[in-house]
Amino acid sequence: MKTVILKDLGTIEYGEAWALQEQYLKAGLDIKSARFHGETAALEQAIAHYLFLCQHPHVYTLGKSGIPENLLINDQRMKDLEVTFYKTNRGGDITYHGPGQMVAYPVLDLEQFFTDLGRYMRTLEEAVILTLQEYGIVAGRLPGSTGVWLDADTPQARKICAMGVKSSRWITIHGLALNVNTNLDYFNYIVPCGIVDKGVTSMKQELGRKVDEEGVKQVFARQFAHVFEAALIAPAAAVPAS
Repeated sequence: MKTVILKDLGTIEYGEAWALQEQYLKAGLDIKSARFHGETAALEQAIAHYLFLCQHPHVYTLGKSGIPENLLINDQRMKDLEVTFYKTNRGGDITYHGPGQMVAYPVLDLEQFFTDLGRYMRTLEEAVILTLQEYGIVAGRLPGSTGVWLDADTPQARKICAMGVKSSRWITIHGLALNVNTNLDYFNYIVPCGIVDKGVTSMKQELGRKVDEEGVKQVFARQFAHVFEAALIAPAAAVPAS
C-alpha cells in the first residue's frame, strides 16, 4: 500500500500554494534525474506523495490552454471584488477559487501508482463522486469534459467540482476544487471552464443548507485513500484505504 502525506494548509493564497507544489515537484524531479544519471544514492531516495487540502481567497485561474476572454471583467472590477488572477501551467480553462470551497492538490508520482493520466483524472473524479454520495448527492461525469457534474445527461447539467492538473515525468500538481459553501456569484464574471451552456452549483445549493467543511475534507480524504489504494498519513493519524 502506498503512503500519501496529508497536509491541511487551511486558507492560503493561491500563489503560495502553487509555489509549494512546485517545490515538491522539483524535489521529485531531481531524484528522477539523479537516478537517470546513475547516481546510486538516488536509488535509495523515496519520492514522497502528498495530498494538500486548502481553500483560497477569491481568485480566478486560467489554464495554459484557456482563453483570456473567458474572464469577463476588467482589472478594476476585480479589484472592487477583491479577487486576484493567475495564469497557470495546469490544464483546462478558467475557474474560480474562494472561501467555502474544498481545494485538493495531490502531488503524486504516478509511476508508483499507474502511468495513465486519463485514469488519474477519472480516479480523482471518483473520489469526489463517492464523497458527494455520502451526502445524498448523486453525481457523475459529463462525456468529453473533466470534473464532476450533476444531472449530466439533462439540460439541467451543472458542475459541482472543477479539475485541472499538470504532470511532469509522471509527477502531478494542481488538482480539483469542490464547491461546498461557495459563493456562486463569482462564477458570473467568467465563462467557467470555457463552457457557455452549463451552470455551476455547490453542495450548499443542492442540499439547501450550509455544509460542515471540515467534515467534507475528512470524507474526501477517506475516499481518496480508498480509490488510490493508499494510506493517508496525517500528523495525528493515518487514514487507511477501505
